[in-house]
Amino acid sequence: MMEILEGSHAVAEAVRLCRPQVVAAYPITPQTHIVEALASMVADCKLDAEYICVESEFSALSACLGASAAGSRVYSATTSQGLALMFEVCFNVAGMRQPVIMTIANRALGAPLNIWNDQQDSISLRDSGWLQFYAEDNQEATDLHFIAYKVAEDHRILLPAMVCFDGFILTHTYEPVDMPSQEAIDAFLPPYKPVTILDAKKPMSLGMYATPDYYMEFRYETDQAQKRAKEVFAEVGAEFAAKFGRDYSGLVEGYRLEDADMAFIALGSICGTVREAIDEMRAEGKKVGLLKIRSFRPFPSEEIRATLSGVSKVAVLDKNISLGQKGAVALEVRDALYGSGIDVKGYILALGGRDVRQADIKAIADLLEKGEGDQFFGLRTEVL
Repeated sequence: MMEILEGSHAVAEAVRLCRPQVVAAYPITPQTHIVEALASMVADCKLDAEYICVESEFSALSACLGASAAGSRVYSATTSQGLALMFEVCFNVAGMRQPVIMTIANRALGAPLNIWNDQQDSISLRDSGWLQFYAEDNQEATDLHFIAYKVAEDHRILLPAMVCFDGFILTHTYEPVDMPSQEAIDAFLPPYKPVTILDAKKPMSLGMYATPDYYMEFRYETDQAQKRAKEVFAEVGAEFAAKFGRDYSGLVEGYRLEDADMAFIALGSICGTVREAIDEMRAEGKKVGLLKIRSFRPFPSEEIRATLSGVSKVAVLDKNISLGQKGAVALEVRDALYGSGIDVKGYILALGGRDVRQADIKAIADLLEKGEGDQFFGLRTEVL
């Protein structure tokens, strides 16, 4: 049913439809509305789950890890410094192969303190073993939760997943969202069937000490599961399209790339602004297009190479920075396109919530045409 919903409330409703048995989260702006809504659902008996009130984000994810190991479908949400406080547990969840689902309301990391949007928080955990999916709008943020549970709980994968959407830009924006019925989601997402369960009657250990003789093999197995997730995501996305009419079978999504000479690459809500700018530039005669990356982990290298085979120049828009290097997405795109002859330039922009307009995207296209890139875009001139 089509409803006008705040992004956070749409995500909370999607999570309710997934029937998590345990929810543990610590409120932090701009994620707070999600867990407030879930707490109300549990209190009003609209969601049959254990809602665990904790004293920190570290405890929230630790509670989820324990509940998942005991066989429950679990959920949490966080952002920014809260995610940073979970850092140790994030590696444990992935290493112990628990399919925890967590919403990330993307926000800048301090210092300086900043509550607005960029994607530094989740990108900083790209090597933790979590799957990472990025939403452009609130419909996609809603749908990716259904898909994330199904991919993460697949016995070929068994990895945790982050569903990332931009703080305030999406979390606090009201948009039309087509919310599936409970019956439809029950048919799409059956109850979680864990491979192993912690049971006092059958004692076993998880996450134990591993010597150098064994540790590397654990990381190899996690890496292999990440790579298998590409195929499973495509399967689940196609199944979702057949049932609900919205196709998420692609780890990437192209826009007006058929005859494009130049392409932008981006994650998340900025893709909407890029689409509008592309339409304006197309009207002016420029052959430009967009490649949206929906899955940053696993990273869709083969899909990027195939989709951009006819393009000569690429501008990667990064709302993060690997300090002393470049944006994380630009580095990985450059690796994916190595040897293709495509000129890849990176642009760091929108850090800490700085606004990006269509004129800025057109200005970046001009820089790309002149071969100028690998730079911050829109810096205040007094620091130059």
